[in-house]
Amino acid sequence: MDYRIISIGVLSVHELWNRQGAARTPHATTTLIRSGDRTILVDPGLPGQVIAARLSERAGIEPEDVSDVFLTNFRPAHRMGLLAFPKARWIVSEAEREAMGAALVEQFRQASDDESREMLQQEIALLKRCVAAPDKVAEHVDLFPLPGFTPGTCGLLLSQTRSTTLIAGDAVATIEHLEQGRVLRGAYDTQQAQESLVEAIEIADVIIPGHDNITHNPTRRF
Repeated sequence: MDYRIISIGVLSVHELWNRQGAARTPHATTTLIRSGDRTILVDPGLPGQVIAARLSERAGIEPEDVSDVFLTNFRPAHRMGLLAFPKARWIVSEAEREAMGAALVEQFRQASDDESREMLQQEIALLKRCVAAPDKVAEHVDLFPLPGFTPGTCGLLLSQTRSTTLIAGDAVATIEHLEQGRVLRGAYDTQQAQESLVEAIEIADVIIPGHDNITHNPTRRF
């Protein structure tokens, strides 16, 4: 099993920076995992053409080489490039799929104009295309539930001989959030998100945040 960062994500506004500058278009950190016969892309947060170019530059592969696309949550910043992978299996945690499905259906029922209904229909269609992720996505690649920022936020735990790496999604938003023990603003359940952050710190030697570069767990000695 091996993995690498394809694209480093950003927040629209980094709440822990003193100087913000202009707001940015948020997108998630994208990670590629290769294990056995599975090639798994996590959180394709950039537009499809950009992700395709990054895959070629960083890993020498094309979108059709990706067997699975895993979403740590269903928020738009984590799936902007999803349609670039029509042949892949799209997977998300069952809890996220169910919670987001219920929320989207309720929004559709309450929508008051055709434009909103059309947009929500597209969102629902994307979610229907996603299937519930198995507990073991591939050899040495296991689901690691981290609920709180969204109801079903879920990471992937990568087991290696001497270390564990956690792709944490928005449970660990950035390096600053990790170092300061802070959860990302706007969480669905702040207390649950804080518990998930603590669990992430306890389990992983290396952490890939939802919107930042890969980092060693600052509580571990190397």
